Formats: sequence, C-alpha cells, structure tokens
Amino acid sequence: MKLYDFIQSIDSFCSYDNPWTFKTEPEIDESHGSYPDKREINSLIRNGIINVDKPPGPTSHEVAFWIKQRLSLNRVGHGGTLELL
Repeated sequence: MKLYDFIQSIDSFCSYDNPWTFKTEPEIDESHGSYPDKREINSLIRNGIINVDKPPGPTSHEVAFWIKQRLSLNRVGHGGTLELL
C-alpha cells in the first residue's frame, strides 16, 4: 500500500473531504538559498560542519583551534567527543 493510499484511507474513515496535494519533487526558490552542490567552497567552509575522526592524543579543543587557524575562521566549536579506551 502506498503512503498516499494509506492517508486517503484514514481520511475516508474520518470523513475528511478536503483534497490533498502530494509533491514528489522538491521546489526550491534559489532567492532563499541554494542547492548544496552549487555553493561556493568558502560558503561551505564558513557555514558548514567538518567531521573529524580525531586520533588519540590531541584534545577536541586543540583540533578545533587548529582548524580555526588553518582555515582563518573567526568561530569554531566542537560538538563533543567519543573516546575509546
């Protein structure tokens, strides 16, 4: 059973008569943003997330500081760590 059929069966059970509009393709207005694959590299660096597989030794704070220096960024933070013992 497709999702659409399931929704319509619930509507029928609940006596809901208003029509549904199903959109299968996204509609993006580029005046409000852009596709990720069309963004400039500087925009991705300044507004993105860098996933680092940190080796044992340096702290997360140190790695964030190195990234901040290397990429000449004003703000860098980390979202925590998972240390394996």
